[in-house]
Amino acid sequence: MRNFRNPNFILFLYVLLLMVACKPEIKQLREGHWLGAFLIPGNEIPFVFEVTGQSPEQTVVYLINGAERFPLKNITYRNDSVMIPVDLYDAVLEGKLTGNSLSGKFRKLNSEKPGEGIPFKAEAGESPRFPVGKEAPTLTLSGTWDIEIGTADKADKTVGFFEQKESYLTGSILTNTGDYRFLEGTVNGKKFQLSAFSGNSPYLVNCELTSDSTFTGEFVTSRHSSKMAGKRNPKAALADPYSFSKLKEGQTTVEFSFPNLAHEQISLSDPKYKGKVVIISILGSWCPNCMDETAFLAPWYKENHARGVEIIGLAFERKNDFEFAKRTLTRLKERFDVQYELLFA
Repeated sequence: MRNFRNPNFILFLYVLLLMVACKPEIKQLREGHWLGAFLIPGNEIPFVFEVTGQSPEQTVVYLINGAERFPLKNITYRNDSVMIPVDLYDAVLEGKLTGNSLSGKFRKLNSEKPGEGIPFKAEAGESPRFPVGKEAPTLTLSGTWDIEIGTADKADKTVGFFEQKESYLTGSILTNTGDYRFLEGTVNGKKFQLSAFSGNSPYLVNCELTSDSTFTGEFVTSRHSSKMAGKRNPKAALADPYSFSKLKEGQTTVEFSFPNLAHEQISLSDPKYKGKVVIISILGSWCPNCMDETAFLAPWYKENHARGVEIIGLAFERKNDFEFAKRTLTRLKERFDVQYELLFA
């Protein structure tokens, strides 16, 4: 009991209680649906995410694009600041919380050409990706389309695939080297809008049907806006991949020797690969379509490698630096439980 009569002890208790009472409350992203927008000069590109987790340690952010739900973990809070890492793309969404609003920038990290980042804002609530239109759709976009993006003298020829249910529209635009991800949007009369953001780059399609088989408009990224024109074509298709992806003239075999993540040199001439079918995957941890391919190949390998099939991934990363590549490729390996070799090419 003598301690409670000690002035120094009483002062200590007072200071301790004052520190607890004055400790700032950590602001946290509200659980549920959020609507965000990247602020591009002359445009806003909407994106949608969902927050789960009742404590800061449990918080998970899911980027939503149609049926896709891309999880972002290891969210950190500091006072009113939030850091949402996009590990697989070596990027981050960072911002400040004010009530149920979040504003900040999306930045690519450790790039050889780092930029200032893309400003964004977001608000908690059940707001739709695009404002609900007052006009019912006059035509359907469902089906395949030949699409040109760019000027007439320098246009990228792509293939669009869309599925429309009343005013709700989903789909993707396929290119010879990948796609523009899982697009989601709405149709309002003859006008339609689509957007996507799955952690790499945001995209916006803003077009209008000029007939039942043609449309025009713009395709917007964080860097520029391009003209866009589409023509309905049930037989729309990309180029034959073997026409532009092949061995150089005069070459009959593939040979290489690159380090794996343990810095061991791996070659096709290694005993492990002799007498086996070897699938060579050309990839980058920063590449969305490579991620799609890895998500398919990783479980496929587990089911089929006993049949005499092997896979080697040749990775081309953002930096020509082994330690940097080891970090980025380890994230990819762990996310998809990759059990075949990933080499730093």
